[in-house]
Amino acid sequence: MNLFKAASTVSLLTLASRITGLVRDQLMAGAFGASAWTDAFNVAFRIPNLLRRLFAEGAFSQAFVPILAATRERDGDAATHQLINAVATMLFWALAATVVVGIIGAPLLVLAIGSGLARFDDAVQLTRWMFPYIGFMSLVALAGGILNTWRQFTVPALTPVLLNIAWIVAAVWLAPVFQRHGIEPIYAIAVGVLVGGVLQLAVQVPALARLGALPRIGLLPASIKAAWHHPGVHRVLKQMAPALVGVSVAQLSLLINTQIASRVGVGAVSWLFYADRLMEFPTGLLGVALGVVLLPQLSAAQAKGDTERYSGLLDWGLRLMLVMALPCAIALLVFARPLVAVLFHYGQFTPTDVEQTVRALMGYGAGLMGLVAVKVLAPGFYARQDIRTPVRIAIIVLVVTQLLNLVFVPWLGHAGLALSIGLGALVNASWLLWGLLKRGVYLPRPGWGLFLLRIGIATAVLGGVLAFASVRIDWIGLQAHAGLRAAWMAGVLGGVAVLYFGLLALLGLRPRHFARHG
Repeated sequence: MNLFKAASTVSLLTLASRITGLVRDQLMAGAFGASAWTDAFNVAFRIPNLLRRLFAEGAFSQAFVPILAATRERDGDAATHQLINAVATMLFWALAATVVVGIIGAPLLVLAIGSGLARFDDAVQLTRWMFPYIGFMSLVALAGGILNTWRQFTVPALTPVLLNIAWIVAAVWLAPVFQRHGIEPIYAIAVGVLVGGVLQLAVQVPALARLGALPRIGLLPASIKAAWHHPGVHRVLKQMAPALVGVSVAQLSLLINTQIASRVGVGAVSWLFYADRLMEFPTGLLGVALGVVLLPQLSAAQAKGDTERYSGLLDWGLRLMLVMALPCAIALLVFARPLVAVLFHYGQFTPTDVEQTVRALMGYGAGLMGLVAVKVLAPGFYARQDIRTPVRIAIIVLVVTQLLNLVFVPWLGHAGLALSIGLGALVNASWLLWGLLKRGVYLPRPGWGLFLLRIGIATAVLGGVLAFASVRIDWIGLQAHAGLRAAWMAGVLGGVAVLYFGLLALLGLRPRHFARHG
C-alpha cells in the first residue's frame, strides 16, 4: 500500500470538506456577522463538539483503533468482528444515556462554558437542539475506525462534507423559512447540524456492509450483558481511561478559553471561532490526514514487532508534515488579513471583525507547527498502547497554557487566547518528540540537516512574496469587488505554491522521496 497516495487521498477529501466548510462559514459570517447570536450558537455547537472529541476521534479512537488493528493482525477477521459487535453495543447504550443527560443538563453545560453570554437562554435551547449530534458522530468514529483498519480511507474522509452541505442548505433555504415564521434564523443552522450528523452516519453503512463489518448492536439485556463481558471491551475501556483524561485536559483548556472569551466582550467568541476554522484548514489537511493513515499502520507494525518499520513510518510522517505545514504556518502569520478578508468580509462581517479575527489567526499561526505535529507524534504512543505518557504531557501543557493566558490575555485580549493555545501546542509536540527519541522508538533517518536547509530556503522565499502581496493590495477596500479580490488571492496562493514546490525540486526534493509503501 502506498502511504503517500493514501495520505494524499485523505488530504484531498479533507480539502473538499474544508472548502465546503469555508463556504458555510462565509454564509454564517455574511448573514450573522460576529454578534450575540453567533456567540450563543458557537458556544452551543462547541458543547457537543467537545464531547465528540472525547467520545469520537478523541479517547475512543485512540483506544479502539490500535486494539482493533492488533486483533485483526493476530487473531483474524472472525475475532475482529466479535470485538466490533461488542464495542458497538456498549458504545450505543453509553451514547444514548449521554444524550439524555446532556439535554436535561444543558443549562449547567452552557453555564460552565459561556456564563458571560448575552443570549444565555438561547444558547441553552440551541444546545438541546444539537446535543444528539454527539451520538451520531461517535458512531461515525466507530465506523471510521473500522474502515481505516481495513485501509478504506475514502468514505471516512468524505463524510464531513455532508455536515457542511446540510449546514449550507439550512443557511440558504431553511433560515429564511424560520424567519418568515417568526423563529430566529440561527435555529435553522442547529437543525442543519443535526441532519448532517444523521447523513454522516448513514453513508458509512453501505461501506461497512461491503466489508462484512457492519456492527450488530445488541438491544436485548442478554446481548448487552454478553457484550459487556467481552474481553476486548474491557481492553478498550482500560485504554480509554487515560485517553479520556488526556482528551479531557485538551478540551478543558478549550472550555476555559471559551469562558474567558465570553467575558472579553461581544464578538470575541465568534472571532476566535472564525480564526479557528481557518487554522483547522491546514491541521485537517495535514495533521488529521497523516494521523488517520499512520495510526493503523503503526499499530500493525507494533503487533508484528517490526521496530524498523515503526520508526520509518514516524520519520516519513514528520518529513511530509514539515514540507506541507511550515509554509502554511508562515501564510497564517504574514498573509492572515487577505485570507480573512476574502473569506469572511461580506454582509454583517465588518472591517473591525476582520482585524480582530486576523489577530486571533496570527496567534494560532504561531503554534500551527505544534498543532499539526501532535497529530503525527501522538500516534507513535497510541499504537504502542501507551496513552499515559501523552496524558501526562497534556496535563502539564494545560497548566502552561493557562499561565500563558495570565500573561497574554490582559495584553492581547482574545488574540492572547489563540497565542497561548499555539505556544502550548509547540510545547506538547516538542515533549512528545523528545519522549519518542528517548525511548528509542523513533530513530531519525540520515539527511535531516540537508532536508531542513532545503525547506528553510523555499519557505523563506514563499514568506517574502506573501508578505509583499499582503501589504501591496488593499484587501479590505476591495470588498465591493469580491470576484477580483478572490482572483487576486487565488493567483497569489497558486503562484507561491508553484514557486515553493519548484524551489524544492531545484534543491533536489521531489515527491518520489515521500512515496513510502506500508
